[in-house]
Amino acid sequence: MRRGTWKRSLFAAAFLAFWLAGAGGQAFAAEDSTDRFVDGTVINGLGVTGMTAEEAKAFIESFYQGGYTLKIRDREGKQETIHDTDIGYSLKVTGDLEAILQAENDGGRISGPDVDNRYEVEVAAEYDEKRLRAELLKLSFVKNARETKDASITPYREGMAFEIVPEVQGNDLDVEKLEAAVGGALRAGAEVLELSGTDCYKTVKVHADDPGLISLCDAMNRCADMSVTYVFGDTEEILEGSEICRWLEGADETGILVDEAQAAAYVKTLANQYDTYGMPHDFLTAQGDQVTVTGPYGWKINQAAETEALIQAIRAGENTEREPIYEKTAASRSGNDYGTTYVEVDLKNQHLYLFEDGSCILDTPFVSGNVSKGWTTPDGLYYLYYKQTDKVLRGEDYETPVKYWMPFNGGIGLHDANWRSSFGGEIYKNSGSHGCINLPPDAAAIVYEHVYKNMPVICHGSSGI
Repeated sequence: MRRGTWKRSLFAAAFLAFWLAGAGGQAFAAEDSTDRFVDGTVINGLGVTGMTAEEAKAFIESFYQGGYTLKIRDREGKQETIHDTDIGYSLKVTGDLEAILQAENDGGRISGPDVDNRYEVEVAAEYDEKRLRAELLKLSFVKNARETKDASITPYREGMAFEIVPEVQGNDLDVEKLEAAVGGALRAGAEVLELSGTDCYKTVKVHADDPGLISLCDAMNRCADMSVTYVFGDTEEILEGSEICRWLEGADETGILVDEAQAAAYVKTLANQYDTYGMPHDFLTAQGDQVTVTGPYGWKINQAAETEALIQAIRAGENTEREPIYEKTAASRSGNDYGTTYVEVDLKNQHLYLFEDGSCILDTPFVSGNVSKGWTTPDGLYYLYYKQTDKVLRGEDYETPVKYWMPFNGGIGLHDANWRSSFGGEIYKNSGSHGCINLPPDAAAIVYEHVYKNMPVICHGSSGI
């Protein structure tokens, strides 16, 4: 419920007879009751002669109850009317009528044509905001208004250039501003609201000759001649301008608008084709066997980040060559993504091979996880997390210091095992580790010297043990 205070000037000629009847041509002191207004008393334009303060209050409020209307006139001269009963409109006297009566009594209750007994008191107008909004939305010049449109750029049309669409100045109203203006008129008790004198009409903000809009249109047309080239090692994927133009949705004050969904779909196709992370990998073992390993290793495009980067590249409007933004990277884009430098862990034969640039520089036996206790070291293709010296390995029932520690699969890693006197063979079956690869100390030192963070570690052969 909204309310406001206002003062209304003398206007109701029909009510003059109410207090002029019987008045003489001179002032005189009334001897009537002191709890009633003297002859000729007018409050807010309404005669209240002979009324008590309470009666006058009720009379003034009832005058506006069920009869008040506000005419709203648009700038084209069309007029609509808001009725008080449609919006729950009412008027309450908030001024002090008793003070006026007391002033008349203190002044000797003088009346007559030569005495000015006209007064103004504050009143409060109240109405239902929700009902008012509903009524405003019914107005013909709100419902049937012509929409104001800024100048814009045409959407993509096959084989056609982007063009500027001229602005349209309509006669539609900003409903929020209209509601505020009407509310002000209601609270003031106005009879007419001229919309031409308000800021309620929507206006064009961008014209066809706007330099920024012209520049954006030119930039969109240049997109037809641009391309984005993605590089995947020796392979390229080219996003042509003819396809880019299909993604353009126009422009705003920030620049060219690119359909994010289409850009994301394109990046997804690249990921589907070129991602290798978590995928099965063919691997030729040091023993010459062809095996397949799968694990958390490989190339993986960061699709969200790359979609945003692609959109920005398109907005720049220039030819560009780029690699995608990756969430995970691998050693190589040519041939096998794990490259030619890696650690091979042959679980079946209990041998580790260290390869650098395709050459085996170390071949050493080891002891893997204890099969009899269910601690078999799993197959997989992994990144080496890091390497560290002088590490204490701890578990539920052990605490073992090692000189070299190189983890790659959770708590599983490569490390020296100076407590063992022999390695290889079938030791792992009943006297193996908790899952780690136990290496001879000298071999562990060599491995430690050559490995590095994210180096591929390839484990295979567990299914055969």
